[in-house]
Formats: sequence, structure tokens, C-alpha cells
Amino acid sequence: MDIEIPRETLKTGHEMPKVGLGTWKLTGEDCLRAVPLALAMGYDQIDTADVYGNHREIAPALREVDRDSLWITSKVNRGSLRYDDVLATCEKNLEELGIDCLDLYLIHWPDPEAPMAETFRALGRLVDEGMTRAIGVSNFMVEHLTEALAVSEVPIVNNQIKFNPAHQPWEVVELCRENEIAVTAYSPLMHGDAPGHEVLREIARELERTPVQVALRWLLQQEMIVIPKATSEAHLRENLQILDWELSPEQDARIRALA
Repeated sequence: MDIEIPRETLKTGHEMPKVGLGTWKLTGEDCLRAVPLALAMGYDQIDTADVYGNHREIAPALREVDRDSLWITSKVNRGSLRYDDVLATCEKNLEELGIDCLDLYLIHWPDPEAPMAETFRALGRLVDEGMTRAIGVSNFMVEHLTEALAVSEVPIVNNQIKFNPAHQPWEVVELCRENEIAVTAYSPLMHGDAPGHEVLREIARELERTPVQVALRWLLQQEMIVIPKATSEAHLRENLQILDWELSPEQDARIRALA
């Protein structure tokens, strides 16, 4: 597919694709089939995590494309956030994926049992040693992100949070924007509920689009990065067809009101 996905310029200067393939619960034959199909269509961001257990299933597809053309995000889970554990987990993740460097490595969840300063010191070393180009966080609410900004000596460039038409934690987004932190919206399709949501269905009819496309387009217009999961060719294509049209201000307001 001849498509050019727009990119978000992070405060480190790296350019992150604004649409990617999420791979939570994407394992086995579904993963082995969906990832290469997505890359062939033009997807250039793959989002995964240590806890997903699918790095080795993603790896074969990565070997078939130019590594420099891809953005690969992974995450270290809570329970592995002490200094040595962060380093060991990232090294394991790189080996599983068959690559030398991640584009982005995130703390998957905050862990009150692990000193945050220690975790970020380890992430800084990963950047220094070229194991990841940038670092960030996931599921960090205001209190977590405030502490992270106070202790991290390396730029935090991304916060991946649950954000969709039915769940809109704007207070986190505003703190991110104040600190030049890009926001990635996970579960953008409301755990599969988007197609049946009446407001999204109404707007989809007005635009001759699908409710899924309306939800994803709305998030892009909120200046967020989206990583919907899909396994079928039809859904992978549907999720990409959100780049050349816009919601009106009135339609935008109707979706914002859902919160």
C-alpha cells in the first residue's frame, strides 16, 4: 500500500509514527501473520512489551524489512524495575526481537516497590549504551509523571495511556503537553466497543466512514499517537484509512462530551 504515515517529532528530535500496530494479546499464528501483513501495508510502528510474550513471533517480520524504516517500542514491566533488572530485561528483549536497538523503551506500569530514580538511572544507561534511542512511560498518571519528571536525567518523550472516546483523562494529557511529552493512546477502540457506540455510529454515517475510523481519527485530531490492534487484512486496512479526512469541530465536541 502506498501510504505515508505522519510522524510526531519528539523533544529528542526523533520522529515517531503517529499510527502503529498494537500487539497486546497478539500471539501465536495470529502474530506471525498480522505483523508482516501490517508492514507490507505501510505500518512502520510496532508496539510490544516484555509481558506480551510475543517478541520472538514479531522478530521474523522485522528481518524482512529495512530496520531503519521501522519504529519499535517495547516496555519493561513492573516487577523488573530495579537497576539490574531493567538492563537485563532490555537485553533479553533485544535478543528476542533480533535487533540491536529499540526506538523507544517504556516503563510499562509504575511500581511503588521500586525507587523511580533507580529505574530512570537504568533507562539512562540504556540510552547511553545505544540499546534504546529514547525512553518514556506508560500508565503514568499525574502523580507518577510528576515524580518521574523530578528524578529522570534523560528526557521522557512519551506517555502511553488508556485514552479513547469513553475514557478521557485530560489532566494527564495536559501535564504531558506542558512538558513536551507525546501521548500514545492505547485501547483506542474501547476494547472493541467502538463499532457499537451510538454517537460514533451517527458520526460515521455522516462521514461515510466506520465508527472505528471515527474513533481513531478523533484521537489523531487530539494530537495523539494511536496503536490499534488488528489481525485481519480488512481491519488493518480500515485502521489506516484515517489520514486524509477530518472531523468537524461540532463532531469533535460531540465525542469530547462522551467523557
